[in-house]
Amino acid sequence: MVADPVRDGVRCMLMRGGTSKGAYFVADDLPEDPDARDELLLRIMGSPDPRQIDGLGGAHPLTSKVAVVSRSTEPGIDVDYLFLQIGVDEPTVSTRQTCGNLLAGIGPFAVERGLVPAVDEATTVRIRLVNTGDIATAVFATPGGRPDYDGDEAIDGVPGTAARIELELGAADKPLLPTGNPTDELDGHAATLVDNGMPVVLLRAEDFGVAGDESPAELESRPDLATAVERVRLAAGPLFGFGDVADQTVPKMILVSPPRNGGVVSTRAFIPKRVHTALGVLMAASVAAGVRIPGAVGSDFARVRAQGPSDIEHPTGVLASAVHVAQDADGVWHGTSTSVRTARKLFDGVAFARPRL
Repeated sequence: MVADPVRDGVRCMLMRGGTSKGAYFVADDLPEDPDARDELLLRIMGSPDPRQIDGLGGAHPLTSKVAVVSRSTEPGIDVDYLFLQIGVDEPTVSTRQTCGNLLAGIGPFAVERGLVPAVDEATTVRIRLVNTGDIATAVFATPGGRPDYDGDEAIDGVPGTAARIELELGAADKPLLPTGNPTDELDGHAATLVDNGMPVVLLRAEDFGVAGDESPAELESRPDLATAVERVRLAAGPLFGFGDVADQTVPKMILVSPPRNGGVVSTRAFIPKRVHTALGVLMAASVAAGVRIPGAVGSDFARVRAQGPSDIEHPTGVLASAVHVAQDADGVWHGTSTSVRTARKLFDGVAFARPRL
């Protein structure tokens, strides 16, 4: 007999990954049909409702996320990771983007669920990001054959410390610049479209009357700013190949300004309707790669280091992203990235869906 998600529940693990939080599921525990799966997840997360009071969601895009994990059939790949962005006050489920923060929890989750065997001391998991086709490698501590979430690694935007998780994302076969241009003009603004794991648009903060040190709440209080940024986003969508992005969560819009705290560049990220309280790991990788390209927005004031990671400043600190960018024989820019994140298992059990949307 098929389990009833209302009465019997659905096996679920709640995890913090990087500066986000989400519900992690094994694919076999969810309906195979995408529409049925999405409808069930909306009921589990409590959407649509701005408080998500009747579900697991945390009333913010950064805490209304789902990771679906399965054993991979791809040679050399351990697991497949599908990211789903669950709308908060709208009944939407988006597969257009991936999430580098929840990616931090994929390796430990795969070991916890027996999808990948642990290696004593440290385990390496090769992950296919279903949303983008990129391949990531995660290395994390597994003393005694179990993930260890305790450690001395601190990341800005998360209190305390936790175990170190190394993430390497290889996208060297994909062009960094979807239009091929370091800068395009969109809605009268200079814009750099770049994708080093996450499609983003780099914009000069000063062009929008933003100093670059404002809090997310300050920026969200300006409807004129949100409207101006959204016009550029709508113009950028087709250039990424996404078509009309009015109801999509990508591309992400990044206002860049000179660094203030010793980093490479300062950022304020629209994701797209709310302003990120920190910065997504793949957003940081795209920013770090973009400002290294001559002529790109921000390249004139970015303090790029020849060696070592790029510290990308955000509202609650910095995110270090080691990127490598280079041109091929045809002059096309490509990039890869490496970053350090942490994750923690918060709850493991069953989630009970509300009876109907």
